[in-house]
Amino acid sequence: MTILICEDEEIMLTALAFRMRRQGFEVVTAEDGREAVQRIEEHQPDIIVSDIMMPHLSGLQLLEMVRGEMKSEVPVIIISALEREDTILEAFRKGANDFIAKPFKPNELILRIKRIIQEKKLS
Repeated sequence: MTILICEDEEIMLTALAFRMRRQGFEVVTAEDGREAVQRIEEHQPDIIVSDIMMPHLSGLQLLEMVRGEMKSEVPVIIISALEREDTILEAFRKGANDFIAKPFKPNELILRIKRIIQEKKLS
């Protein structure tokens, strides 16, 4: 199970990658939206976790590309310090599977990832 983590804050990216690897996931990382697109094309991740505020391509723009141009149904979890309701609604309208507000506990993200994996197995 490969997870792509898209996050421009190096400390957050490193911490999340470490925690995901400890859970047994293969982890691919990207520090901006453009790099995320390359990683998706190269690695075909099973789940994408993306921050909204990133250089070159925002998490919402990345989500639009994944659902639009790439025609992919890969589950996407959006993470953001922006807790505005309109941002959350826009993420879901564009096809996000889940949204988690910063700051969050890594275990909460892991539980949400495992829930998505379980839902995929059941469908």
